[in-house]
Amino acid sequence: MQNHEQELHFLEDWIPEQMEPGTLFVLQNAGETGEQQNPYWAVMSCPCCGALGLITRHQFSGLMAIICGSNECSAEYFLEGDDIRYRRPN
Repeated sequence: MQNHEQELHFLEDWIPEQMEPGTLFVLQNAGETGEQQNPYWAVMSCPCCGALGLITRHQFSGLMAIICGSNECSAEYFLEGDDIRYRRPN
């Protein structure tokens, strides 16, 4: 992985075909599904492979890492405002 940061892109309307890698769509019912303490908040397209996945409020806030759920990718990253910061290998 070349860069340890990249810009996050936001999608205002749910159009899955426009979810390019590194795109985020905040759910209209954000906070209403999932665990009560840490509900689902958005759909995120993995910045490395483009796989879509739900992210929680803590992940959206940058408090928890996001790990790609694709079988072909193991990207791990955090959201920091409008940026995506990749977790550096130990």
